[in-house]
Amino acid sequence: MPNGKRAAALISSFLLLFSGLVLSACSSSSIDASALAGPDDDEWLSDGRTYSAQRYSPLTQINADNIGELGLAWYDDLDTYRGVEATPVYADGVLYNTLPWNITIAYDAKTGERLWTFDPKVDRSRGRLACCEPVSRGLALWKNSVIIATLDGRIVAIDRKTGEEQWSTQTFGDDYAYTITGAPRVFDGKVVIGQSGGDMGVRGFIIALDADTGEKVWKFFLTPGATPEPDGEASDPIMDMIRKTWSEDGLWKELGGGANAWDSIAYDPELDLVYVGTGNGSPLSWYHRSNSEGDNLFVCSIVALNGKDGSYAWHYQMVPEEDWDFTCTSSIVSAELNIDGQDRKVIMQAPKNGYYYVIDRATGELISAEPYVKMNWSLGLDPETGRPNINPEAHYGTDPALVYPGSAGAHNWFPMAYSPRTKLAYFPAYEWGMVFAVDPDWEPKPMRSNAGWGGYTGDALEKRMELTQEAAEVENAFLAAYDPVKQELAWKVPLPRHGNGGVMVTASDLVFEGTTKQTFAAFDARTGKQLWEFPTQSAPVAGPITYELDGEQYVAINAGWGGGAAQVEQGLGIELPRSSARLLVFKLGGTKQLPPLKAEEPVSPPPRLTASEAEVRKGAQLYADTCALCHGPRAVGGVKDLRHMSPEAHAAFNQIVLGGAYVDKGMASFDDILSEEDAEAIHGYLISRANEDWGADR
Repeated sequence: MPNGKRAAALISSFLLLFSGLVLSACSSSSIDASALAGPDDDEWLSDGRTYSAQRYSPLTQINADNIGELGLAWYDDLDTYRGVEATPVYADGVLYNTLPWNITIAYDAKTGERLWTFDPKVDRSRGRLACCEPVSRGLALWKNSVIIATLDGRIVAIDRKTGEEQWSTQTFGDDYAYTITGAPRVFDGKVVIGQSGGDMGVRGFIIALDADTGEKVWKFFLTPGATPEPDGEASDPIMDMIRKTWSEDGLWKELGGGANAWDSIAYDPELDLVYVGTGNGSPLSWYHRSNSEGDNLFVCSIVALNGKDGSYAWHYQMVPEEDWDFTCTSSIVSAELNIDGQDRKVIMQAPKNGYYYVIDRATGELISAEPYVKMNWSLGLDPETGRPNINPEAHYGTDPALVYPGSAGAHNWFPMAYSPRTKLAYFPAYEWGMVFAVDPDWEPKPMRSNAGWGGYTGDALEKRMELTQEAAEVENAFLAAYDPVKQELAWKVPLPRHGNGGVMVTASDLVFEGTTKQTFAAFDARTGKQLWEFPTQSAPVAGPITYELDGEQYVAINAGWGGGAAQVEQGLGIELPRSSARLLVFKLGGTKQLPPLKAEEPVSPPPRLTASEAEVRKGAQLYADTCALCHGPRAVGGVKDLRHMSPEAHAAFNQIVLGGAYVDKGMASFDDILSEEDAEAIHGYLISRANEDWGADR
């Protein structure tokens, strides 16, 4: 080759290499605090999109005029029938998603090609400690890392380009039944995470790690320790104040008290305040937990902590004396509202208890709160203190009591959205009641569901069933559009069942939500009119996102029915046939089609009941204490409907329950808390229930 041509070829090769390096650099820009606070219009960098967590996108290419052209661009089969609750995130042409057991996948956001998959190898037996399946609600981005929080308590940073692990930090030990199901958040270079486990018995805390190294920055406990000894953590200076709100004796000392921050965490960068939504008490019954004494801080509260060192700033307790499995872990959304002619910087939350709260985010002052569903646990709020006037009749005893709303909540974890254009908040709501009663003879079971509830046999059961039927007559679910200034519903769209998914809103005034009709739908944000719907074959419970790539706007959603909402609905015996979970991505002009839904497998008749009536009664109580959390009350529904076991499962029942035969499916052995006689009693109860309901629910 002549020298001139060789030189030209070398220059051409160099230019190609240089341009490739430039493209590579551009395709993975480092994500810093300013990007997380105010991402570009085409991005969705964090769980709530911005620090405000409004789940509002400025994109407008998809609008009311062309929404009918929205079609499936690509999808990915996720190979699981577990609930998929994660909000994906998007940056630089790549979509990141996380599945049950924290398996994390990076996709080419335009084509759906899998770029890498990271499996943190979570021990499947840990699923026994997850009240509502081994789900994950999302992940975080920081600089060139994807950050995940695993069910077994690790925070892991993964290289965004390669999917290789960068660092890993264990955030808890084995002293309590801790898990993590919430999405980690990155605020100003710190990864902030709480944990799940309040139904099992845990001492709640929040922890911040350095996002570059995984080193602990601070930790704050949300309930007192069993002894007054200091923890050596950021919560120490106010622990005496917390302790005074608990009884001197009570099972909280054994079971931790609860208040675990299992999902909602928010941040104000100007105030450098981290807002922590806390969970229910452990055990669930106030009678057993704290001898029916004290407010039990910080159960069911919002706690504001200083981001730098985790020190206490303020708190507002929404449910003192918490007795109903109410949690305040629903979305915390920041906004600026004009209230009585004054611009107020607020946080807003619509938690399980049925009130919609507007709170000053600098001081914790309650600005307003009104119910948006039927309730009877509270008779109103004190206008001076913001404290609820608790209905004495809602504090149940051994005699069953019907309480509104029920423990699944008027609004649970499903993400809420807020539009600064319409000035409305959007969230799925559920109007229903639940029957509660105390079991006076209950004893705690460490590392297992610890409610302290009773009334499952005899006359109490008969009354429970009557009250449950009464609650069913007012039950309804809907998508709510709520005016936080007027404190009233602007509109609502009826939906058939509880468990409707998280919400996103765009600047073209479209509200997107997955529904229990097994569809993904778009509504007019101002009127509630349904504008578009796509059959998804499995109800999407996760939060949707939208992003723009190469001039096209995309909308992405995980469709994977499961988790706590599914358990409630499965418990009512109205589960629908469904596909395995999928990640669905839409754009204008998308033409992909989902494969046909497979036919349901037939269910075998149950075996003949041979257990005595006494054994069945014993099995009923053991089931309620040990199994109902995952498998549904009265053995209806749940992760697996145990009335519909196969002959093979019946034959291997003790090996499954005591021997860990299904540990790879997340069903761990219970031989540490159940004897062989106990397992046989539970099996007898399940056979009894299967025979009672055979043919009536299929």
